[in-house]
Amino acid sequence: MASSTYVGGIPPRSAARSFYDRLRGGDEIAYLVTLASAVVILAVVFLIVVDLWTRSQPTVKTVGWWHFLTTSTWDANGEHFGALPFIYGTCVTSFLALLIAIPLGIAAAIFLAEMAPPNLSNMLTFLIELLAAVPSVIYGLLGIFVLVPLIREYLAPFLRKTLGFLPQFQGDFYGVSFLSAGIVLSVMIVPFIVSVSREVLLAVPVDQREAALAVGATKWETTWQIVLPYASTGIIGSVFLALARALGETMAVTMVIGNTPKIVASLFSPGYSIAAVIANEFAEANGELYVSSLVFLGLVLFGLTIVINAVARIFILTTSPRSA
Repeated sequence: MASSTYVGGIPPRSAARSFYDRLRGGDEIAYLVTLASAVVILAVVFLIVVDLWTRSQPTVKTVGWWHFLTTSTWDANGEHFGALPFIYGTCVTSFLALLIAIPLGIAAAIFLAEMAPPNLSNMLTFLIELLAAVPSVIYGLLGIFVLVPLIREYLAPFLRKTLGFLPQFQGDFYGVSFLSAGIVLSVMIVPFIVSVSREVLLAVPVDQREAALAVGATKWETTWQIVLPYASTGIIGSVFLALARALGETMAVTMVIGNTPKIVASLFSPGYSIAAVIANEFAEANGELYVSSLVFLGLVLFGLTIVINAVARIFILTTSPRSA
């Protein structure tokens, strides 16, 4: 009978025995649990998209998705549904919020990461991040009772006097408007820009700063010419995350935008957003086509949010290998 020899004198373990050893060591359990969690999350997202698409089919078949997205008439009684005023309102308020929040947020992040003493930076960062935890309805109330009167008394007359030659700053201001919604949104998204941008700036290698300072650059020159370009991709990612937050905001915008489905150039006029119309009308919607149209609006908003978040994650992840 031929004898078997093994390399090193150790017989090979069976596949089942090897799997059992890894299972007992925790590797396989950890792998299976984390894999299951990831699959569940993806399945939930997929099911949401499928459900929204299925429930929006009456609108897609009756109105047509292109006609729905490009027309302006929203008449529930006559069953004429066009989403363009809501898409326009969502884009205008989000763009205005970014226009205000980006310079403010990036400047604050630069101060916290590069200029402020560590203790002061940590304290201010904590306070700024608390703004993200404030319920949106509180922002809406502050917008109605504090912001709108200030805009009516001071900001609107100033803008009309200095920039009144532009159509965006013409007309009467009654309080609720694109401008009010944009300013409230800017306050809500600043913490996202500050928090993410600060972390990205802090992730820039110290060697980059020391090299610039060693050749005679000032602190500000180092920040402006070295640190910011190095972290620019991550900062852009923070802007995309803030944009996704602005697009999906509901309660605060609903309270200050005016809820009027029309497309006008003036920021002093009331408008409407996708999230606001869903929140206002879904509970009272009757009829298959009406409900389906609101669901289709939700699908459009959900798609925009997914795409923007995905792009933001890609921008942020591209800084990780360099900062590791």
